[in-house]
Amino acid sequence: MIRESPTAVNQTTAPDTPSLLLRARGGDATAFESLVRMHQSSVFSIGYRMLNRRDAAEDLAQDVFLQLYRRLDSIESLEHCGYWLRRVAANLAIDWLRRAAHTTTQPLEAGAEIPAQQADHDPLLNRELDRLLGELAPAARAVMVLRYQEDCDVAEIATALDMPVNTVKSHIKRSLTALRGKVIGARLITAEELS
Repeated sequence: MIRESPTAVNQTTAPDTPSLLLRARGGDATAFESLVRMHQSSVFSIGYRMLNRRDAAEDLAQDVFLQLYRRLDSIESLEHCGYWLRRVAANLAIDWLRRAAHTTTQPLEAGAEIPAQQADHDPLLNRELDRLLGELAPAARAVMVLRYQEDCDVAEIATALDMPVNTVKSHIKRSLTALRGKVIGARLITAEELS
């Protein structure tokens, strides 16, 4: 295999050039850094949504990108890289949650920044949904984060989490039902208290 000489990634060109992955495999630190920059918000967001702690999400992201560095040769394309990173991030987060099952979940930090784009119409409702999401079981939380935060379809989630499509659908349906019930119940209590 002929190694290309390290070349700086030009910021004016899209970093998704076909040679980016080849350059990263060849030891080009700038190319690998571009791969990290392309995917860091998605990886961090998955970790943050699932673990509810900025420090844990940062540690998880570091572990995910370390695994990427070690397995660059197995990555087939830039699209495969994004898919692979989401899968590793979700599975690592599930493992961390299982290990920490004896600890209580904490709500997301107040005022914390989540890099993924959101349509914030009601910040109080979003905060409550984040808290309720933290109450879901690790696998259900992973499914919901990948579906509604990362906009993955059911088949992608099933492959990423190594579970049957029907199990993914069941997690989505049960989680949405539980979340709706808790949100509606919270609103009814609030409305009654105001009367």
